[in-house]
Amino acid sequence: MTPGRRSSTFTRLLRHGFTDASAAERLLDSPELAAVRDDPVLLEALGATADPDLALDGLVRLLEAQPGPTAHRELLDTLIAAKPLRDRLLGVLGASAALADHLARHPRDWEALVTYEPRDLHPGVAEFERGLAEAGDPVGLRVAYRRCLLSIAARDVCGTTDVAETAAELADLATATLRAALALAERAAPEDAAACRLAVIAMGKCGGHELNYVSDVDVIFVGEAATGADEAKALRSATKLASHMMRICSETTVEGSIWPVDANLRPEGRNGPLVRTLSSHLAYYQRWAKTWEFQALLKARPVAGDRELGQEYIDALEPLVWKAAERENFVADVQKMRRRVVENIPVAEVDRELKLGPGGLRDVEFAVQLLQLVHGRADATVRSGTTLVALQALAAGGYVGRADATQLDDAYRFLRSMEHRIQLYRLRRTHLVPEDQADLRRLGRSLGLRADPETELIREWKRHTGVVRRLHEKLFYRPLLDAVAQLGPGEARLSPKAARERLEALGYADPAAALRHLEALASGVTRKAAIQRTLLPVLLGWFADSADPDAGLLNFRKVSDALGKTPWYLRLLRDEGAAAENLARVLSAGRLAPDLLMRAPEAVALLGDGDSAREGAGAGGLEPRERAQLEREILAAVGRAYNAEDGVRAARGVRRRELFRTAAADIVDSYGTETNPAEADQGALVDRVGGAVSDLTAATLAGTLRAVVRDGWGDTLPTRFTIIGMGRFGGHELGYGSDADVVFVHEPQDGVAEREAADAANKVVSEMRRLLQIPSADPPLLIDADLRPEGKSGPLVRTLKAYEAYYRRWSLVWESQALLRAEPVAGDEELGRRFIELIDPLRYPAEGLGEDAVREIRRLKARMESERLPRGADPKLHTKLGPGGLSDVEWTVQLLQLRHGWAEPGLRTTRTRQALAAACAAGLLGAEEAAILDEAWVLATRVRNAVMLVRGRAGDTFPPESRELAAVGRYLGYGDGHAGDMLDAYRRTARRARVVVEELFYGA
Repeated sequence: MTPGRRSSTFTRLLRHGFTDASAAERLLDSPELAAVRDDPVLLEALGATADPDLALDGLVRLLEAQPGPTAHRELLDTLIAAKPLRDRLLGVLGASAALADHLARHPRDWEALVTYEPRDLHPGVAEFERGLAEAGDPVGLRVAYRRCLLSIAARDVCGTTDVAETAAELADLATATLRAALALAERAAPEDAAACRLAVIAMGKCGGHELNYVSDVDVIFVGEAATGADEAKALRSATKLASHMMRICSETTVEGSIWPVDANLRPEGRNGPLVRTLSSHLAYYQRWAKTWEFQALLKARPVAGDRELGQEYIDALEPLVWKAAERENFVADVQKMRRRVVENIPVAEVDRELKLGPGGLRDVEFAVQLLQLVHGRADATVRSGTTLVALQALAAGGYVGRADATQLDDAYRFLRSMEHRIQLYRLRRTHLVPEDQADLRRLGRSLGLRADPETELIREWKRHTGVVRRLHEKLFYRPLLDAVAQLGPGEARLSPKAARERLEALGYADPAAALRHLEALASGVTRKAAIQRTLLPVLLGWFADSADPDAGLLNFRKVSDALGKTPWYLRLLRDEGAAAENLARVLSAGRLAPDLLMRAPEAVALLGDGDSAREGAGAGGLEPRERAQLEREILAAVGRAYNAEDGVRAARGVRRRELFRTAAADIVDSYGTETNPAEADQGALVDRVGGAVSDLTAATLAGTLRAVVRDGWGDTLPTRFTIIGMGRFGGHELGYGSDADVVFVHEPQDGVAEREAADAANKVVSEMRRLLQIPSADPPLLIDADLRPEGKSGPLVRTLKAYEAYYRRWSLVWESQALLRAEPVAGDEELGRRFIELIDPLRYPAEGLGEDAVREIRRLKARMESERLPRGADPKLHTKLGPGGLSDVEWTVQLLQLRHGWAEPGLRTTRTRQALAAACAAGLLGAEEAAILDEAWVLATRVRNAVMLVRGRAGDTFPPESRELAAVGRYLGYGDGHAGDMLDAYRRTARRARVVVEELFYGA
C-alpha cells in the first residue's frame, strides 16, 4: 500500500458507520475473525447496528470466550449462514455493552437467539417461567434472567416487537422472575410458606404491563393466615417471605442484581407494615388514603403468590378507585397534582429529563390517569392499567380528541423508545438523555436515524416533548368544546354527563352553566369562534388553576361578547401568549379587576406587551405609569373637555383604566405565569400597588381641580389653592378601596378679599367632591377631610394663616401625629411647600415629645382598640385594628418619628416602611424587631388588597365565604386546601408583631 493512503478496508469501514476504523481494522485482522474477515455479509450486518464499533468489539470478545475450536466454528458458521441470528446477535452487541459483557461471561447464551419460530416472537409469562425454571439459587436466577432479557432486547433492536410489546414482555419477564424469587424464598423457609397465604400485587409500570429495561419493580404484599394458623404468626411468616423475595431480586451478587423491588406504595409507605391482611388494606383505603394512592391503584395487578388472594384484593379495592373522583378533596388534589413542578430535579438535568421534565413521559401518564379517574366511574372501557391502551380507549370514548390522542401516542412511543435504548446500553436505571456525542450517535442510530444521528435525534426529541407540552393541558379541555360543537358523522364526543363530570373534577361549581358558556363561545363558523376554539382549551386550564373557575369563564364570555368583533382583540389573544394567560388570571382572581374591565373592555389591550395596545388605550403592558405621565394625560383630557363635568368624567375614565392596570399587574405578579414565577418580595408588591394608586389619585385630583377652576373662574382662581395628602394617601400607601384623606389650604390672591377667596375655595372643594362621586361607569373617588383641624366640626378649607394660628394655640398631640403623613399632592406647589414648613416643627418637635404627650398617645391608642373594633369581629384576624395589625405597626413607627424625628433626618418621611428602616438604621430598634414589624405590616396590607380584589369592596378582615377565602389564599401564594395555613400564618405573624409593639410602644 502506498504510504499516506488508506486501505480500501479502512474506507469501507467508515462508509459502514465505524467511527474508529483503525481499531476496527485491527479487530477484523484478529485470529478470531480470520475465517470471515473478507465476508461482505458480516460487514453489512455490523454497519446496520446502532454502534458498529461496539458490535465488532463485542463479537470478538464473544468468540474469544468460546470454550473450544468447535464452539468457535459453530458460532461463526451460524452467524454467516443464518440472517435472523446475525441480525439479532449483532443488533444486541451494537446496542448494549452490558449484554455483551453477559455473553462474554456466558458464551453459550448466544444460542438463545438461534431459534426463530412464531412462538418465540411474542413470548408470555409461561415461556419466561420455562426460561427461568432451571435457576436453583439467586445467582442462577440472575443468569437466567439476563438470558431471557437477551432475547427481549434482540427482538426490540431488530424491530420484531414495537416499544409497547417490548415493555409488555419486560413486565411478563418481571412477573416470572417475582414468581421464581418467591419460590426460592418458600423453598428456603417451608414452615413460613405453610403458615400463610401471600399475594404479590404489581404496581407502577410492572402492574401496567409497560416496564422499562431497568426500573424499580413496585409491589404491594397481601397476607392471610393459612387454614388453622394464627394470624399474627402468619403475618410474620409472610413478612419474612416477602423480605427474602425482595432481597433475592435486589441484592448484588457476582452476576449483578436483577432490579430493586420497591414496596413503598403500600399503605403508610415505608412506615407501614410490609405485609397486611386484605381487611387491613381495605380499612386503610376507606379511611386514610390520599387521591394519589387511588391513582397508583389504577395499575394494580396480581402477579405472584396466592392468585385467589390477589384477585380478592383487586375486587375489593377496585370500586374505591372509581369513587376517588367523588371524594370531597378530589378537586383540590387534582389541581395540586396538575401543578406538579420539577423542583426535585437538579437544575442542570431538567432539560435532559425524559421522564419528569416538561413534556416528558410523566406528563402523558399523569394526564391519562386523571382522565381515567374522572371517566372510569361510568365507563369500564377506559380502565386499562396500560397507558397507551387507556389513551386509545379514551379517544374511542370521545374523552380525548382523536388527533390529540394520535400525537400523544406517537410522542409517548418515541420517548419510551429513547428511554429503553438509553437504559439498554449499560443496563442502568436512568432517564437522562446523554450529553456525549458518541452516546447520542448510538442512540440516534438505534432509533433508525442514520443521516445525521445526533442532530436528528435532538430535533425529534424536542419536537415530541413540544407536542406533549402543548397537548398536556389541552387534553383535559378540548373534548369539552367538542361536546358543544357540531361534529361530523361517526365522530365520538363527550356526553353531556361526562362533560359535566370533567368540569366538576376540574373545579367548576356550576358545570351546566360552564357548558352553556362554552357553547356560546365556541359554536359557529366565524373567525371569532375559530380563534376561541383554539384558545379555550388553554384558558380553561388557567381558569381551573384559580379559586373561581366559573367566574373566569363567565367573565371571558362577557369580554368576548363586548370585543369579539374587534380585530385587534382577537389578534392580541392569538399572537401574544402573555395576553391570553394574563387575561385568564385577571378574570378568575376576583370581582374588582373584571368589574373595572367590563366598564371599558378595550383596557384588555394593556395585558399584552404593548405592541397591540390600541391608540387611546394608554401605554401597553402592565408596568405602572409615573405620576407625571398620568398628570399630563389627565390635564390634556380636561383641556379638551367642554365643561367641568366632561373633564372630570375623562379624568375618572383614565383612573379606572389605570386602576385596572395596577390590579392586573398585581394579580399576575402574585399568581405568576408559566414563564414568570410569582414575585417573591411581598414588600415590593405592596409598594408597587401603594405607589401606583397614590400617584393615580393625586393625578386625578389635579385634573379635577383644573376642570373645576377653569369652568368656574377661567384661568385664575381668586385664591391660591393646594391639596395636602394625609394618612395612607400622604404615605403613598393607598389600597384599592382607600378613600383619599386630605386637607385643603388656600391663600387669597393679592387684592382679593378673604370672604371672596374663602367662598371660592369652598366652592372648589364642594364641586370636586360632587363631580368625583357622580354615579357613572367609573368608580367614585371619595374625598375624606376629617383629619383637618377640629375634625368634622371645623371649616372644610382654611387659609395658611388660619392653620398657623390654630396650630399655635389649639393643636393636640393626635394632630401632630396625623401630620406625620402630610404631603402636598395637587394644586399650588409653593403654597404646599410653605404648609410643610409650617407643620414640620409640630410633627418633628425639638427635643422630641414630652412624657405627658407620650402617655396621651398611648391612651388614645388603647381607647381606639377597645372602641373601634367592629362588633363580632375576630380581633386576631382584623388587619387594621387587631393586635399586630396596621394600626399597631403604624402607631409604633409614628411614636418613634415624633420622639426622634428632630434628630434623625431619615425618620422625616411619610412612608411607614421607610421610617421603620430609618429607625432601625439609627439604632432605635433591633434589626429583628424591625423585620417582624415590617413583615406584619406588609402582610396586613396584602390581605386588605386581596379582599378588595376578590370581593370588589373594601374589608379589614378575611372573608367568611370559603371560595372567597380560597381566592385570597391564592393571591397570597397558598394552594387549594390551605386556607387554614394562611390564617395560622397571619395569626403567627401578627402575634410576633404585637410582642414588639408591647415593648416599643407601650414600654412593657
